[in-house]
Amino acid sequence: MEITLVEGDITTQRVDAIVNAAKSSLLGGGGVDGAIHRAGGPEILAECRALRASRYGKGLPTGQAVATTAGRLPARWVIHTVGPVWSATEDRSALLRDCYATSLRIADELGATTVAFPLVSAGVYGWPVEDAVRQALTVLRAATPARVTESRLVLFGAGTYATAERVAASA
Repeated sequence: MEITLVEGDITTQRVDAIVNAAKSSLLGGGGVDGAIHRAGGPEILAECRALRASRYGKGLPTGQAVATTAGRLPARWVIHTVGPVWSATEDRSALLRDCYATSLRIADELGATTVAFPLVSAGVYGWPVEDAVRQALTVLRAATPARVTESRLVLFGAGTYATAERVAASA
């Protein structure tokens, strides 16, 4: 599987599946989650509400993932995953890696060949960017999906992109 780093807006990526750094409620919010819901339109929210009414009444657990339509996005699916909030006193990196692994597995099950990931937990959840990139690349580099041939790590802003390039080159 090819792994690419891209500076840009995940909502504009022309891929089969876009991964959303979602809130547990699945009902939108700020950051990546809000941007995906706004750009994708009401179809995404409608499917998320249906998921909350059926399988995820208490919300989607951290590290897990679920797929919905992509609505008006230039993708077929949105894979929603809930990242952990960073903690200086508790190692939650396994949960962060689970977000990437579970999302990639779901993309593969859907038949997606291209997937765009945001840097999960590195926004309002406070995960340090360098380590967030390291955790993402650890999972993506070790993965051997049957169908996914390209994973993009979409980085918002020149500073985040430069950090990701440096981490990728050193790992």
